[in-house]
Amino acid sequence: MTYTDTLDWMFSQLPMYQKQGKTAFKKDLTNTLKLAAHLNNPQEHFKSIHIAGTNGKGSTSHMIASVLQEAGYNVGLYTSPHLKDFRERIRVNGKKASKAFVVAFIEKQKAFLEQHQLSFFEMTVGMAFAYFAEMQVDIAVIEVGLGGRLDSTNIITPEVSVITNIGLDHTQFLGNTLGLIAGEKAGIIKAKVPVVIGETHPETQAVFNAKAKVKASKIVYADQLVTTAFRSDMIGSYQIKNLKTAYQSIKELRLKGYTITETNVKNGFLNVVSNTGLLGRWQVLNTAPKTVCDTGHNKEGLTYVMAQLLKETYNTLHIVFGVVKDKDLKTIVDVLPKTATYYFCKPEISRGKPAVDLKRELMPYGLTGKAYNSVNEAYKMALKAATKEDFIFIGGSTFVVAEII
Repeated sequence: MTYTDTLDWMFSQLPMYQKQGKTAFKKDLTNTLKLAAHLNNPQEHFKSIHIAGTNGKGSTSHMIASVLQEAGYNVGLYTSPHLKDFRERIRVNGKKASKAFVVAFIEKQKAFLEQHQLSFFEMTVGMAFAYFAEMQVDIAVIEVGLGGRLDSTNIITPEVSVITNIGLDHTQFLGNTLGLIAGEKAGIIKAKVPVVIGETHPETQAVFNAKAKVKASKIVYADQLVTTAFRSDMIGSYQIKNLKTAYQSIKELRLKGYTITETNVKNGFLNVVSNTGLLGRWQVLNTAPKTVCDTGHNKEGLTYVMAQLLKETYNTLHIVFGVVKDKDLKTIVDVLPKTATYYFCKPEISRGKPAVDLKRELMPYGLTGKAYNSVNEAYKMALKAATKEDFIFIGGSTFVVAEII
């Protein structure tokens, strides 16, 4: 199999949440545990940090990985989804897993994967853990895919558990209240493993405290403890919360004997993008007109992004915007600027919401613009219409951003 053949098989043969949505979600760890046992439990051969949360878990994961790299550790990083290349999900010291490894893993394990009907995410987690064990990483930063309690990554016993925040996202899987969602995220809290919570919220604090008490785990709230003057190359004022969460997590690692200096922290935060290859977080694509893309897609994520937009200076705001079919638009319309010109588009996946439908559903809320056949066409039209003094924002979905960068 070639690398392309391998990816085609992974993407088309097996359930994949990014393409299918709810039908690909499995509320069970049985398959992941079977695969781990089949692979001789690679997750037991490296230390880890486990990171969940509605927003910011990807940024926080990359920040922590960058700091650990600056401290001289051999660092694995598992995140999802990818934007351009599947191998973005599995990195060691910022370098993507080789194509040869991906091909060899699938070729060797294909019969087992087919026999047990493993999902795309389950097999990818197994692949990542096998890679980190093979590469003999000192520690791996593992980002939860969805939820926490029943997420495929939740077979590790980490050095520190991290929950960035809680918002109303993926309610069809995790529950329709902050308390219920917090209960699912709290599933990554392990016995006597310290847990760092990024944001204090009355509806979730009691849930986290109760779970930590049952597990006899130390619990700390980063927003209550951390005042940081650190800066990051990850632009956007909303990253301040992630910086605090990452820094408190580093402090917990120090208490476990990890050698991480303040200089390591400073340099790690300033070089996240170059150290880890992070894409799509307030990423500047052009300067005249200033063009930015961001993967924030739920209410909380878009609120942070739109707050950052308000700090920009421009004549006219152009927004290239697309979502997936199961996006509850009512949860995000209040944070979308009504003064912008919209270029509605459909990301090129089966779950993408048709641009004409998106336009029709958003028009009653005062959001006006035209529908385009593709993300690229929408972007080209925005560039054509904008002057050098204007601002173009691209977002609404990770998949929209993926087609642009």
